[in-house]
Amino acid sequence: MRQFLLFFSIIFVGFLFLSRLFYLQIYTSNEHDLFEDNAIRKVYDYPKRGFIYDRNGELLVANQPSYDVMVIPREVEPLDTLEFCSLLKIDKEQFIKTYNRARRYSPRLPSVFLSQLSKEDYAALQEKMRKFEGFYIQKRSLRHYQRSIGANVLGDIGEVNTSDIKKDPYYKMGDLKGKQGIEASYEKILRGVKGIKFIQKDRFNRNIGPYKEGEFDTIPEQGKDITITIDAKLQEYGELLMQNKRGGVIAIEPSSGEILAMVAAPTYDPNLLVGRERSKNFIKLRDSISNPLFNRSIQGVYEPGSPFKLMNALIGLQEGVIIPNETVTCYAGYKYGNRFMKCHCYIGRRNNLITGIQESCNAYFSTVYRKILDKSGSASTGIDTWSKHAKSFGLGNFLNNDLFVGQKGRIPDRAYYKRVYPKTFYSTYTISNAIGQGEVATTPIQLANMIAAIANRGHYYTPHIIKSIEDKTLPEKFTKPKYTSIDKEHFEPVIEGMLQVYKKGTAASLQVKDIEICGKTGTVQNYAIIDSVKTDLTDHSIFVAFAPKDDPKIAIAVFVENGYWGSRFAGKVASLLIEKHIKGHITRKDLEEWLLKHSLEDEYAKPYSGEPFKINAQTKLQFVEEPEYKRLKQQLIKLQNP
Repeated sequence: MRQFLLFFSIIFVGFLFLSRLFYLQIYTSNEHDLFEDNAIRKVYDYPKRGFIYDRNGELLVANQPSYDVMVIPREVEPLDTLEFCSLLKIDKEQFIKTYNRARRYSPRLPSVFLSQLSKEDYAALQEKMRKFEGFYIQKRSLRHYQRSIGANVLGDIGEVNTSDIKKDPYYKMGDLKGKQGIEASYEKILRGVKGIKFIQKDRFNRNIGPYKEGEFDTIPEQGKDITITIDAKLQEYGELLMQNKRGGVIAIEPSSGEILAMVAAPTYDPNLLVGRERSKNFIKLRDSISNPLFNRSIQGVYEPGSPFKLMNALIGLQEGVIIPNETVTCYAGYKYGNRFMKCHCYIGRRNNLITGIQESCNAYFSTVYRKILDKSGSASTGIDTWSKHAKSFGLGNFLNNDLFVGQKGRIPDRAYYKRVYPKTFYSTYTISNAIGQGEVATTPIQLANMIAAIANRGHYYTPHIIKSIEDKTLPEKFTKPKYTSIDKEHFEPVIEGMLQVYKKGTAASLQVKDIEICGKTGTVQNYAIIDSVKTDLTDHSIFVAFAPKDDPKIAIAVFVENGYWGSRFAGKVASLLIEKHIKGHITRKDLEEWLLKHSLEDEYAKPYSGEPFKINAQTKLQFVEEPEYKRLKQQLIKLQNP
């Protein structure tokens, strides 16, 4: 009996072992995680990031080799710390801090110990790496920006943080990803896919060869190349014209919505955010008073000023409250209640729609605005009608484009005003909206898109920065037109008014030979809060335009902070960029020379000077210093003769 009991016990125990072995080897084999297996070393093979080209095929962004020192904390053996720190050009304190951070991240998984070694440092370190167990060198690519233009357009790449890793498990500590601009917007396309090798280790932690002969290894997939809509030459020229100024410029091709130029001033060299100095340079740029990291062309929210009068004209025509030939008498301003809105028209001038745009008459457009709101008998109802028309041009909302950042701006409606006027209100309460001030706020890209819609006589394409992606087609949202709520026939008198702005109106001095340009000047009041006191500053300069009149190739919005008035700075920039795009060369050398010679840096320093000052439109303009002027001239010559 005991013999049988012993026999059955052996059989039972054997069955248990076999069952457990079957469960581990067969039933749950798919649960074996190679990434958690301590006996297998994981080595990532980083792909080359996709190249970026401009619309004409010029290479803007390429790659350069980079070498990272990696660490697997659990595999680190006692080492000569001082020698290792000397080779890496770091101190012991930094060594301990970085090592502890890597151990907290994971004692078993590799992470970056020191990134982006130079070729010289890599060569010196490579010879002695065998002495430092647990450390190894990994090669990957950094960006190389071929030209010092388009920093806010192109963006940059930087190390991922814990938040990035939680959102996307693709990333590991020390990986790089797009942080701004196109690099961020098209990160998944540009980055490619990492490859990985699994290496079997023995009990002494030595590599003995590929795990299962490389059955689970993968090769990297190179990132796809992309072509963007930016014209590098137009972009470079726009950045040159905007030096020593602050603001934003957006140029759009009306027939496609492609962004031809996106200038944010001031700008910076994108290569400053490459390599080991990235963090230091980023902090310097971020903390600068001029804030070059802020993309004013898509993030800057400003009152649109007089260019918004074009919108009120179109809404007035659509709602049937005005006809093009109907006139309004201007008395050098517009009186409503006991208040008076000034205008630069002479007393007694009678303006119709076309001359009202031509002379930017405040009285005319205040009358139009009030008629729109009062049409239904209640301004509380009329404001919603007005708001819906304006929003159909993409104003007051994100344009749903492919840019990484942006702002909604603001087109107020009844719900917005209910907080201030809970019961009812009258059209005179919001009269500033008539001239693009008050509660109306837009970004330069929204204004450029509005002008593109006018140029197209009622439709626009979502502005976008991508022209083509290797082996892919563009999303339909970029190729399908969006229609405004304004009938096509109402655009012609407004466009004629814009043409007259150039022929004999507020931009008559900015004409370009052989190009019919339709434009609109704008001047926006500007103030700052200094020591809790509202202090007037020099007005902003705004200009919008498209050309040619009957076959538009470019629509543009220019915003220059503290630029006095529309034609003084912004108008000159717009005319030159239009001529550059259409003709390929510049005939208005006088405008070009004027912009290079004049600076607005003194204007920007006023709020920080601590001294009282007065704003005067006749204030003597600051000239750039002679060395700076010579540098700009040399840059211009180089641009014209590459």
